[in-house]
Amino acid sequence: WVLLRWLKRQLLRGQYNWSRHYFNRHPDHLAAAWNGMAGGRMAFLFGARDAGARCLHLELAPFPGRLTLDPAGVNAASSVPRDPTFFTAWAAFDPTRQSDAWRALGAGLVARPSRRSDVGQSATGVPDTPYLFCPLQVPDDSQVTLFSGWCGGMAGYLAALGAAAQALPPGWHLRLKEHPSARQSLLPLIAPLLASGRVVLDNASDSFAQLAASRGVVTLNSSMGLQAFFHDRPVIVLGRAFFALPGLVTVADSQPALNAAFANPQSLTFDPALRAAFMSWLDQVYYPRFAAGPPATFDLAAFAAKLAQARAAPLSPRLPLG
Repeated sequence: WVLLRWLKRQLLRGQYNWSRHYFNRHPDHLAAAWNGMAGGRMAFLFGARDAGARCLHLELAPFPGRLTLDPAGVNAASSVPRDPTFFTAWAAFDPTRQSDAWRALGAGLVARPSRRSDVGQSATGVPDTPYLFCPLQVPDDSQVTLFSGWCGGMAGYLAALGAAAQALPPGWHLRLKEHPSARQSLLPLIAPLLASGRVVLDNASDSFAQLAASRGVVTLNSSMGLQAFFHDRPVIVLGRAFFALPGLVTVADSQPALNAAFANPQSLTFDPALRAAFMSWLDQVYYPRFAAGPPATFDLAAFAAKLAQARAAPLSPRLPLG
């Protein structure tokens, strides 16, 4: 393992150095990488930034037929404004920004196909009892490793949920589902929660069916928390997320805050007008249209605007070459 870590460091160093030298010679070029938040692609962008070049992060959007292009980063590192009044002011400026047209973003949303035989998407099995639904994420995904916040990772997240579940009112339960793309089961970490009797693991039922039948969604920072807006469900967010704004969701930034939210799940609320403004901005401004095809189609004007935004972004401090 020591040798493997050393080799990985050398590889990342080489990728950084190549990028640094390339963009030092071509500072007018734009560095673009898919995600770019970890590994070699992060090293590539770091090298470009340190050489004074502009950068662009790309990622699939949480909605079908859309793409993320952001010079700042993706997910919690994105350039999406964090002030709720920004979105309400933007919507108030133009009546066309105040409709429910954003709900069309949710058309075509389906649960992911599973990589594991023990995680399915059955259309039956969702109970008619009050529960909060928690769609778990891939444990080693950058959303978890970089943006877990006070939870500190998947183990801490599950421990926090287990503690908060004890505060649920009688008759309520917390319903978990493992991510269909997770290679390893989280059952060893989940088992102590199940033993309490307040937590249920349902890996068989369709993820969106469980979401739709829930009284609310709990997430670290999963895109399903954002997708719950289409079902008008309240959402509790524990980690760092670009949609973790008061009024959009309930921000649980500590164990006591999470316990309090679980103790009164029937009182969870959100601001419908703020959600509509936020989602309309994502629809009309932030996520350009893109369809893989064949043939691939995309909004040329929107893509050009994103490239222009990246080129106009402030330059990172230029470090001397050593």
